[in-house]
Amino acid sequence: MTARSAATIASLVLTAVVSGCTNFFEVPIETPISPKMDVSRFQRVLVAGFISGGTDDVDANLETVRLLRSQLRSKSSLRVIEAEVLPLAELAAEQQAKTGAPAAPAAPPDAISPVPALSTAGTTPEGQQPPPATTSQPVPGTQEGPRIRSEKDLEKYAGIFADVAFWKKIGEEYDNPLIVTGTVMFTPRQTAGFVNQQMETYDNLGRRTVVPRRVYMERKGYALSPTFIFIDGRTGVVIYRETMTEERLYSPQQNTPALSSYFEMMDNIVPSFLGALSTQKVRGTRTLLR
Repeated sequence: MTARSAATIASLVLTAVVSGCTNFFEVPIETPISPKMDVSRFQRVLVAGFISGGTDDVDANLETVRLLRSQLRSKSSLRVIEAEVLPLAELAAEQQAKTGAPAAPAAPPDAISPVPALSTAGTTPEGQQPPPATTSQPVPGTQEGPRIRSEKDLEKYAGIFADVAFWKKIGEEYDNPLIVTGTVMFTPRQTAGFVNQQMETYDNLGRRTVVPRRVYMERKGYALSPTFIFIDGRTGVVIYRETMTEERLYSPQQNTPALSSYFEMMDNIVPSFLGALSTQKVRGTRTLLR
């Protein structure tokens, strides 16, 4: 029997079996996925903080820490440590200042620069004190820290993740947990080009037809690119890292707040993050014939 004949017979048998089946039904299934690293030696997890940048519309450091802690409480066997969120960008900038490395700008280019002190010799009226020179001390209540607008700015502070002594000290403070840290870039996006749209048309009898068409459109949105870094709190050494990227673009008529877009993208990122720590289950269905 040739291969073609065998294939024909198999197809006929399958058709006969399918035609003889009167019922089709779906069965839900769950497929376990093994974690990407072994965390069995840890009982506690500290989501310490992130170096964030891109836009000031969302505090990506604070929001990411809150979200990951909430997810770990309900979907991980590790006990989540409640602690103050580390201002990691500021700590990295201080570390750079000590080593003499160049730092990213601490204020946008259009910020008001300090006015240099002028010589007051012979110009100050008698009996009056000269005005104090302007200093660069921060105003209480204002946002401090380096302004990170691009991946290039972010790279300047990546050295803090290799500082074994720094992370070992953090681990000692919290009884040697698994430490979660990293970077989060939440960046505005704007693009223009052709996109596919569905256009509804109706004929003379009122019958509706959907026709695809390509239209030129300007769209705005955001891109989210977190890098999750897992550090052993006992040794201060990085044991795993993973980078993910999501993007959402919206039509000009759709006014989507930045925070809503952030959470929309994190919904797709969080399952992969949890998959690094614990066994996750992928739910699906299978169709059976009877």
